[in-house]
Amino acid sequence: MSAQRTPDRPVIRLLPGRDSRARNGYPWIYANEIAMDATAKAIPPGEIVRVITDQGRQLGLAGFNRHALIAARMLTPDPAQAIDQDFLAGVLARALAWRDRLFDRPFYRLVHAEADGLPGTIIDRYGDCVVVQCNTAVMDRLGPALISALEAVLDPAAIVLRNDAAGRTLEGLAAEVAVAKGRLDGPVAVEENGCRFQADLTGGQKTGWFYDQRDNRAFAGRLAAGARVLDVYTHTGGFAVQAAVAGAASVLAVDRSQPSLDLAAAGAALNPSAAPIDWHKAEAFAAMERLAADGERFGLVVVDPPAFVKTRKDLGAGQRGYRKMVRLAAPLVAPGGALVACSCSHHLDAAGFADQVRRGLVDAKRRGRVIREAGAAPDHPVHPLLPETRYLKALALVLD
Repeated sequence: MSAQRTPDRPVIRLLPGRDSRARNGYPWIYANEIAMDATAKAIPPGEIVRVITDQGRQLGLAGFNRHALIAARMLTPDPAQAIDQDFLAGVLARALAWRDRLFDRPFYRLVHAEADGLPGTIIDRYGDCVVVQCNTAVMDRLGPALISALEAVLDPAAIVLRNDAAGRTLEGLAAEVAVAKGRLDGPVAVEENGCRFQADLTGGQKTGWFYDQRDNRAFAGRLAAGARVLDVYTHTGGFAVQAAVAGAASVLAVDRSQPSLDLAAAGAALNPSAAPIDWHKAEAFAAMERLAADGERFGLVVVDPPAFVKTRKDLGAGQRGYRKMVRLAAPLVAPGGALVACSCSHHLDAAGFADQVRRGLVDAKRRGRVIREAGAAPDHPVHPLLPETRYLKALALVLD
């Protein structure tokens, strides 16, 4: 940590009676909790500010953006802390120390936003390559210092900026995809649960790979041994390949994106497996309807879609989507087989998702039991005061 102290910061003042959450450590401060006077309105987006209560109590430093609903995001409770390369390197080193205890190979999420102390920032590690996504004005402004900190802590061969997430528009930030260090000559290798895959770090979804499903894919692999497996929304083949390597009799993997299927097939070729994988390009619901009409049955069916609920206004339609997904998937499960249903919609909580799964089973006239409820892998920690960071839900059921 830097010994330099920088107490001279702009100040934002919280409104009377609106400071209890911030005083108790909640990392987000909403615009309607702040006195948006002329001074506050003059502060540039992404500026680091001192946060004080109406009574003058200092709560620490935050990144400020008056244009955003979440107008301030806390960085540290120390109002005199220098927020510089050394500070960021300290945050990265702390996050790295935990990942080194959790994983024996350098393939994981290194920073998971607020839960790791960097608001709205995702950093995924792919061996010698690192992908950075900054979704807040303050971290976008700190981008050069963050890259320098990454070089100091990890010295990766390549650093990719995937600043193209839709959430950046809420902060008034432009989309950008760039290689900030080194070069990429195509997809990179990913290792997970003893399997190898390929990830497109510049053109794939999110940062190229979904590490959050690591443990759920391992569990599904245990259910796959000897079974016919259907993996719907396969993307780059995470569930499909691990099922095949685990000894599935056969695997049918469905996705509407041909580039994703091509990448999945390239990854599958890197793994010794006796199980054939049929990569099928189709819309998920239509594919499941056709399979049911053909009388197909599988010992394991996995449905892991993109978020159906991207905003709160999508909640009703998204809930109906998950219900229909399960209604279509359940008839494809052979008696005694398993269904793994997932949701990454953070606007739909675990109880709400479980209710839609139940409704879908009733619609399909199937009965069964839940054998596992899970969330994201441990490299995706949950901030204890932000239930929104507990976004991934995975239910495994055995159906009669």
